[in-house]
Order: sequence, then structure tokens, then C-alpha cells
Amino acid sequence: MVGLQAKPVVELGIDVLAGNQFKGLEGKRLGLITNQTGVNAAGVSTIDVLRANKDLNLVALFAPEHGLYGAEAAGDDVATIVDPRTNLPVYSLFGSTRKPTQEMLKNIDVLIYDLQDIGCRSYTYISTLGLAMEAAGEAKKEFYVLDRPNPLSGNRVEGMPLDPKYRSFVGEWEVPFVHGLTVGELAYMIHGENWINNRPKLTVVPMRGWTRSMHWPDTGLWWVPTSPHIPTVESAYNYPTTGLIGDVVLINNGVGYTLPFSLVGAPGVDAYSLTASLNARNLAGFFFRPCSYRPFYTPAEGKLMCGVQIYYANIADTNLCNCAMFLLEEFRHRLGPDIFDKMSADQSSMFVKECGGPTIMEHFRAGKPASEIIQSWEPYLQDFRSHRAKYLLYK
Repeated sequence: MVGLQAKPVVELGIDVLAGNQFKGLEGKRLGLITNQTGVNAAGVSTIDVLRANKDLNLVALFAPEHGLYGAEAAGDDVATIVDPRTNLPVYSLFGSTRKPTQEMLKNIDVLIYDLQDIGCRSYTYISTLGLAMEAAGEAKKEFYVLDRPNPLSGNRVEGMPLDPKYRSFVGEWEVPFVHGLTVGELAYMIHGENWINNRPKLTVVPMRGWTRSMHWPDTGLWWVPTSPHIPTVESAYNYPTTGLIGDVVLINNGVGYTLPFSLVGAPGVDAYSLTASLNARNLAGFFFRPCSYRPFYTPAEGKLMCGVQIYYANIADTNLCNCAMFLLEEFRHRLGPDIFDKMSADQSSMFVKECGGPTIMEHFRAGKPASEIIQSWEPYLQDFRSHRAKYLLYK
């Protein structure tokens, strides 16, 4: 459990907005895209912060994947309901539509976004961000983003590009798998790069006190679980490293056990040999230990998984996406070249979408080394770091 500082170092967008007496929102009808992560530095829900101000008129809520209170499982539809606590309508953005409809927006003047992201392209909250911006543009509504830290830091830019032909809800924007942007910066990039067809009047309320080198513990802020399998900030760090490998049907990444995304295992693997091989790679910042476990649910329920638990000697030294490729290489070596062939069509499709295209699957199916595909990303990553510079709010 990460301890809290007496006073957080970082003022969140919602705190800055409140400190400015909600200037620009007085008397307007507000819609709020949020969930359990939408809290101020004191842990008070943004819903309650807005409702408590007599000059503001919060009229509707919008819920992303996992629902307003974060209770829905990954991929499960979220229902449109009336919130029993506030009596406000809660429109689902993860069900029959993943973009606000004009009917949903007709009675609001400003759409506000306040969700905690984890800094990874396939995490769907940023897909909701851009699609909601587009809907606001179509309806000629203002759009506000209340900015929040990128828990992976603002300097970490890693991983594979997105092939636009494979754009999906787990890969909407042409950014690396780990992009190093806050949601406010990403909103500016989506807007500035014309990645949506209709652009709204955009206001980003920036944080105060956040710097690009900060990881979450440096902020002094509470960690609120962002979804059922991201209960701690450590699971947010692990998600880019093991999220993809868990889509390979023979391999489990701790989802279904008590350490989601912190473990990687498969039946019949020699955990000690795997651990020795990974530690011998001397991956900066990483340490691996052998482990065995039985998931409580998922298709691997009850099966003995043998593999490794991932530790960090220094999270700032690590390259999470590179480690993901080395893990794939190790498991392909141990489980055989046909690991992708044993996936169903739906499983293969999801893996390809999350990878941003078929390149990774084709690379390892052909038995090529992880180092080769990692090296192939470097020109793209250097170009992205340069290209994103004009959208950075925190230098």
C-alpha cells in the first residue's frame, strides 16, 4: 500500500477548476463522463463537487466501460440507468453505443470528461474520450477535460504503432502502445491532428504540480482502482507488460487470480528455467521470481499455471513493452510455435486489435527474435516523441 503525503503534491484538474470557482460553467447544463476514479485530491467524487455548487447545473452522467461505479467486468455491456444515489440519468457509453448520441446530448450545454487513465493505448477510457469529443462537436456542445496524471509518467513512450487499418475501440488513436500523455494532452492531440470528424470547442483544465518524470507515488494522491483488474498502481504498471500475453489462449497473466497482470504462467512450464532465462537477460529495472498458482476464474480456472511473478527494482528504469516482447519470446520457445494457432478467431482478432495490427503475431509465428521487432519500433517512437511536443502541457 503506497502511503499518502500529508498534502498531495499535485492539484488535479477538478481541484484547479474548483479553485477558479468553476469559471465558464456557471448556469450551464452540464453532462459528466466519469466513474469511481473521478475524485478530487481529498477523495470526494467529482459528481458531488459539482452538485454541491449552487451555481452549477449537473443534469446527466455518462459511464464508460466498467460502469459508473467500476463494478462491471471487462467487455460486459453497461446499462443506461437512473443513478439511485443522485437521481441523475446515467447514459451508457459501453453498450449499444460507445459514443454519446445526439439524443443524450440535447439537454446539456457542456460535456465534461473526468476519468483516470493508465497511459496505455488499449485501455478504453481514451477511446471514450475521443468519441465523446466527436459527438460534442457534432452537437455543437463545449467539451471540457479535467486533467489527471499519467501513472506511467509523461516521459515513457514505448511499444508498437497502430496500423490505421486495425483501428478499434481497443486502439482508436495513432499513438504508441504506451504514449506518455495525460488525457488533456491526448485530447489536444486528437483535436489538433483531426483524428475525429467534428471537433468541439475544447477546454483542458490542467493540473498544477505535476511533472513528466512523476510516477504515481510521487503525486501523493489516492489510487482508486480504475477497473476490476487494475486494483493497484502496480497493476497499472503491469498492464502494458502482460496485458497482451494474456490474450494468447495457453497463457495466463494473473487475471482470475489475486495478482492481475503481475504473473505470467502456463501449464507445464518449468518456472525455474523460465525465471533463470528472464533474469539472465538483465532487463533494466526488472526482477523475476518463479511461481505456481491456480486461477479462480477465466478459462484457466483451476489449472496449475507455472511461470513468473514480476517485480520492479526501479520502475523508472524499465521498458514495459520491450519486456512484453521478451515474455512472448520465452513462452513461444516453451509452448511451441503454434501458440497463436490454438486461439479462436475472436481471440486472434482481439490480440491483433490490441497489438495495433498483425505484425507481432506474424513476427513470433515466424520464430523471429524479440529484439528484432523492438528495434523496428525505434524510428516510429522517435518521430512520435518529436511530433507530440506541441501538445504537451507539462514540459
